[in-house]
Amino acid sequence: MTRLAQVVFALLVLATAAAFFGAQKLKTAPPVLLAFRLSSDAISPNGDGRFEREEITFRLKRSELIDVAVVDQRGDDVRELASGVSLSAYKTIPTLSWNGRDSAGKVVPDGLYRIRVRLRREGRSLVVPQSFRVDTTPPKVTVISIGPSRGSGPEILPRADRKPARIRINTGARDGRVLIFRTWPLPAELVATIPIPNRSSATSWDGLGQDGKAVKPGTYLAVAQRRDSAGVLGSSVELDSEGLPRTVYGRRLPGRGGITVRPLAVQPPLVASQGKAPISIKVAPTRRRFSWTLSRLGASPSRKGTTSRATVRVRPPSKRSQLYLFSAKQGEDRASVPVAVDDAAKHPVLVVLPLITWQGRNPVDDDGDGEPNLLSTGGPAKLSRVLGTPLPQGFAAQERPIMQWLEKAHHRYDLTTDYALATGGASQLAGHSGVLLAGETVWLPARLAQRLRRFVNGGGTLVEAGVDSLLRGVTLTRAGQLVDPLPPATSDIFGSSLAPQRKGSFDITSGKDSIGLFEGTSGLFSNYDVIEQTTSTGKAKTVASAVSGDGAVVIVAFRVGRGLVIRYGLPQLPSRLTTDPDVEGLIERSWQLLSR
Repeated sequence: MTRLAQVVFALLVLATAAAFFGAQKLKTAPPVLLAFRLSSDAISPNGDGRFEREEITFRLKRSELIDVAVVDQRGDDVRELASGVSLSAYKTIPTLSWNGRDSAGKVVPDGLYRIRVRLRREGRSLVVPQSFRVDTTPPKVTVISIGPSRGSGPEILPRADRKPARIRINTGARDGRVLIFRTWPLPAELVATIPIPNRSSATSWDGLGQDGKAVKPGTYLAVAQRRDSAGVLGSSVELDSEGLPRTVYGRRLPGRGGITVRPLAVQPPLVASQGKAPISIKVAPTRRRFSWTLSRLGASPSRKGTTSRATVRVRPPSKRSQLYLFSAKQGEDRASVPVAVDDAAKHPVLVVLPLITWQGRNPVDDDGDGEPNLLSTGGPAKLSRVLGTPLPQGFAAQERPIMQWLEKAHHRYDLTTDYALATGGASQLAGHSGVLLAGETVWLPARLAQRLRRFVNGGGTLVEAGVDSLLRGVTLTRAGQLVDPLPPATSDIFGSSLAPQRKGSFDITSGKDSIGLFEGTSGLFSNYDVIEQTTSTGKAKTVASAVSGDGAVVIVAFRVGRGLVIRYGLPQLPSRLTTDPDVEGLIERSWQLLSR
């Protein structure tokens, strides 16, 4: 080894030894920073007023001129809290506060942060080992299930055994609660708040509201909430600015928070019973006895009984095509459904009940997410399900008066549902001269729409008694689900265009009429509050019309191919059949056109 190498080696040894003994001296020296304290292990600068700021205090062993800053995990400056502060020995610095924002005023990313104190006189900095967390991410909270019943649907209350609904969440909760919302009927509202026992992952709801009384029948949603150590609130379902569940068109709510309060319900048959064949009608819930009746519309019961079975089998009292009401009663609770019976003979006119629309509007929670499955909110919706309302929406004002009038006028007809037409063969329309859509036929599968167009083009007559009809498509799956509902098209299946329904005070006066549609009427239909205007019949030729005072075409008949379409455009018209001679005259003439 040369002389120069020996000298360099000796210097390196001396430097290493000096560094070692210097480090040991620093380790054993009393700390300069004393009584360092943070107000919280975590903050959440999200504006909810909880754990928004970190408060910092400390003392120094000797007098110093200091700078204080927040640094991130890499040691980079985030925000300066103090600069050039003169602090006397053993005197606590005035509390420093950090709002979780950087020097530009933006909330910093979630993560660990520390405090750095620069000692100007000593010319060195101290990064305090104690870290704290910035956390603005809500904890994930999920309602796993609601029991004690099992299955994919909601829990049904009241139970026959009177047990409450047991609500289970994904984790043991600290500072947790469950909010019970009624999501249907609208408007949605909070009905109960239930604490979750500390560190428990379950609680229960007995169907009582904040006032201690049983809530009304409807669809309910259990939303679980808890806060993490930073005070960030997690919710199993996102709430909007009004504190109500946020829903998105076509998307189910997360989790399984659905509870349905439904003392008694009945499921309508999907197709018409043939002749005097027994009708099978499902009733829920079971286990308890209930009474039931079968009656013609507006008449006394023709059949009745008492049972606790889930399915009632009853033979219709007449072979004639008719619409009956099946009603179940259990104490004060009552549920009814329309039941169609077809006489199995062949008549010129086919009357079609809009079962698809009934079920598309039926507010029943199929999948247990706590929101009704409706086609208007994107679906999907099951066809085989109980009615969530006493009767289909609009039934009392649409289908019921028309079917009662047909009975009173002793008209003979075939009776079916749009579901039966959609799933059966095209031969079901063959042999009929007319089709009467007895109510609002809002959604229609493409195959059925095509069959109706062919029927009219081939010379048939079709009457639309309801409004808002034949504008929307929907897919009917083999499993009996209605999926992918479409928004209203610019024109209906016959190419005619409709304006949105308009409210006001309207008198409708007949004008052009080359088919005698208004024979037997005065030509005036007075005092209507709502109209649906036909703005165009497309390529079809208008053969009869009645207009409002401002010229809007409301009642219209037009030729499609070799056939005829008649649209009333007055949602209140069917309900006036028993009181308005002009309405009865219009529908009687429509029946004549349907029958020939």
